[in-house]
Amino acid sequence: MDRVGDIALFLQVLDHGSISAAARHLDLSVAVASQRLKRLERDLGVRLLHRTTRRLHPTPEGLALAQEGRALVEELGLLGERLRQRGGEVAGTLRVTAPASFGRQYIAPLMAGFLAAHPGLRVSLDLDDRVVDLVGAGFDLAIRIGRLDDSDLVSRQLVANERVLCASPDYLRRRGEPDGPAALARHDCLLLTGRDGRRELWRLGDGNGGTVDVRVRGRFESNYGEVLREAAVAGLGIALHSVWHVHRDLAAGRLRVVLPGHPPPPSGIHAVMPGRTLVPPRVRAFVAHLAAHFAPPPWGAAPGGPEASDARGVARKSLKPL
Repeated sequence: MDRVGDIALFLQVLDHGSISAAARHLDLSVAVASQRLKRLERDLGVRLLHRTTRRLHPTPEGLALAQEGRALVEELGLLGERLRQRGGEVAGTLRVTAPASFGRQYIAPLMAGFLAAHPGLRVSLDLDDRVVDLVGAGFDLAIRIGRLDDSDLVSRQLVANERVLCASPDYLRRRGEPDGPAALARHDCLLLTGRDGRRELWRLGDGNGGTVDVRVRGRFESNYGEVLREAAVAGLGIALHSVWHVHRDLAAGRLRVVLPGHPPPPSGIHAVMPGRTLVPPRVRAFVAHLAAHFAPPPWGAAPGGPEASDARGVARKSLKPL
């Protein structure tokens, strides 16, 4: 029951002297207004009005409700107005969750400028590679990389997530370069583990516009991408990495692109929100801030050594802002 609304109707009846006048003022039918007043009396268990042929008179209980209820209705009205004003401002606390490495490298550095632009805002940034329940954990926004599970959440892709196979020059000197996707089965591959198990099935381009799945194996695995990057630099094997994660290593020659003619299909980097409607201004502002920052992506194209000129060309064509 909308008890506060019914009390507000009762007050309008007292102010206007009749149910019909109050109904016209509130754009209600007289029948609906009368039913709501009867419902209020029934739920409170008291008679609020004496009805005569000429006008309505409040009972003692009605007078008590009018005295105390008017302050309540007015305070709720003021509260609603304050909330509407606050709802139009980029203010309050913005709670964001992001993958650890990506959040540290690309989200955390954006906070200084965003907070400077919005002095009334607080930000809580949680860095965690686990996929958390946004609604249950109270987050306004999540940054998620890769394929999104079907859910009631709303997402916006911020930028394409280009990926490469890469290994250190030392590893490639010792083990040789694979000449095609099938040759990966003879190499040590660095495997990412997660909530869906060991990711030992790699999907690569087949060189003809399609894809091919290759089952790989290796002697080292981890659930943390930064550890796998360090393992690849140390020469422990071939890794599948996002360009944003290894672009500095590729540019410095610590890593080289492997199988440049068979790049993994790109995925996406997304801003994920609990809903599409009534999105707080703080969330809209931050998503716009991210979208502007990632167009074009700050990591640029995928650099490589002299042997990886084809890979540089592929990356330069594919890393387009969305």
